[in-house]
Amino acid sequence: MMGLGRIAGTGAKWLTGAGVAALATMAIAQTTPAQDGQSGVNNGLDLPSTLEIFGKADPNVRKPTAIVNDYVITGTDVDQRVALVTGMQKLTLKPEEREQLKLAMLRQLIDETLEIQEAKANEIKVDAREIESSFSRVGARFQKSPDQMRAWLREIGSSERSIKRQIEAELAWSRLLRRRVNVNVGEAEVKAMIDRLTAQKGTDEYHVYEIYQNATPDRAKEVSASMQKMIEQMRQGTPFDYLARTYSQSSTRARGGDLGWIQPAMLPEALSQAVQDMQPGQVAGPIPLSAGFSIVYLADKHKVGVADPRDAKLSLRQLSLTFAKGTTEAQASTRAAAFAKATQTIRGCGDVSKVAAAEGAEVVDRDNIVIKDLPPALQNLILPLQVGQSTQPFGSIEDGVRVLVICGRDDPPAAYTPSVEQVQEQLEDQRVNLRAERMLRDLRRDALIEYR
Repeated sequence: MMGLGRIAGTGAKWLTGAGVAALATMAIAQTTPAQDGQSGVNNGLDLPSTLEIFGKADPNVRKPTAIVNDYVITGTDVDQRVALVTGMQKLTLKPEEREQLKLAMLRQLIDETLEIQEAKANEIKVDAREIESSFSRVGARFQKSPDQMRAWLREIGSSERSIKRQIEAELAWSRLLRRRVNVNVGEAEVKAMIDRLTAQKGTDEYHVYEIYQNATPDRAKEVSASMQKMIEQMRQGTPFDYLARTYSQSSTRARGGDLGWIQPAMLPEALSQAVQDMQPGQVAGPIPLSAGFSIVYLADKHKVGVADPRDAKLSLRQLSLTFAKGTTEAQASTRAAAFAKATQTIRGCGDVSKVAAAEGAEVVDRDNIVIKDLPPALQNLILPLQVGQSTQPFGSIEDGVRVLVICGRDDPPAAYTPSVEQVQEQLEDQRVNLRAERMLRDLRRDALIEYR
């Protein structure tokens, strides 16, 4: 298993929750050596033995990549959406990874086109002012004004048009669903769900993400090796849900592999055992299954119906001791030991400044820190501490040594069984999502899509 600090969205929806970039074309000369046995097979054409190709070998630029019911999706559209994803996530991709992402973004653009077309066929219109308002809200999420957002999009190689296309699709599709999808959840179903939640109170529940790939016996080694490479990409910082959206063959692919909160019994035995042995933030796999392999990421876990102590909010004072450049490991260990001994005398936040002055440490105050937002190892240090107590020193020679003192603690409210209205809303949302997936699948099946 490996640790994974956080999971980040890539092709995520903007609402749940200026110009086109210039493409410089360079003339490139490529030399193709004559192949054995081909010199006499010219089909009557007067061809040179050495071919020199002029112009960039990229037919995708400014040319159609797909035509969806007469709507053209160009290579520029795909490139700008790729730039949007990589810019948002600060990703540096290898050439083969970029090509995979291009395919994923092409699929997303096709789906968006189908959604917009179906909404228009049902006389659903999205006003330009609504799109602009949503664009402004997206910018605000990134602490940018609309003009700053436009400039930033150009800077990363994307465009305002690309993100507004996605916004239009979301608005149009959500309105179509509200008009076309009617779900009924009966009282008996709601009561059964509440009874089940009550019976499960205190049992463990896990928030799991997956990447699944089919594998016939003759391809098992190939698929397993491919998934090992995915894990290596995660170690290098590639977000799990980017890989899930790009490579997974599960129905959870569109959600970045998100299985939601589930109990072990709901998983295949091999996955169930792996998940129960994991800590939040860890990845396990490839795990062999009956028809393929899975990689799983444990985002979080909790006990059903029980308040999670990691939801507590803390007020902290941090003492930081840094080491001068060139400090040896032995010297750092000696200073760290003395620092640790001094911090053991702290009996509350009032002692922090005195100890810091004596040890030459810096003090920083931090409020409203949620325990579960800290690294897992640090969570384990802090959970048993009471107000006025301090952690053991932690850190490294490069980053220095730190100690955290608990100055205040607001424990989370007691967990409660969701209300009838909340359960009914959740069940309705699940059914709407299933219906939406079926509608989109039908649109894909009936569409005239021509790839170029």
